[in-house]
Amino acid sequence: MSEHGESMRCDVWLFRTRLYKSRGLAGQMVEKGAVRIDRNGQVTRLTKPAAPVRPGDCLVIRRDPDPMRLTILALPERRGPAPEAQSCYSLETE
Repeated sequence: MSEHGESMRCDVWLFRTRLYKSRGLAGQMVEKGAVRIDRNGQVTRLTKPAAPVRPGDCLVIRRDPDPMRLTILALPERRGPAPEAQSCYSLETE
């Protein structure tokens, strides 16, 4: 996992962490407003797939039926196996 990069495109991060099957689908979901970012207590709906995400950011992803809230722990260098991808974020329980 990349420690040297400060940020990554949101669609790339969603794809590499295996939350979406393709980068294109991840980008479409961002454009539809299904992804929100909570950075420093300010919640913003992402509308552009190129929006940067960083470790420490919280993402709220609208999925059926409940939204998924997670915290970014790392920026993956590749789309690797599921355990590697899952180590890049932590799910928050409500």
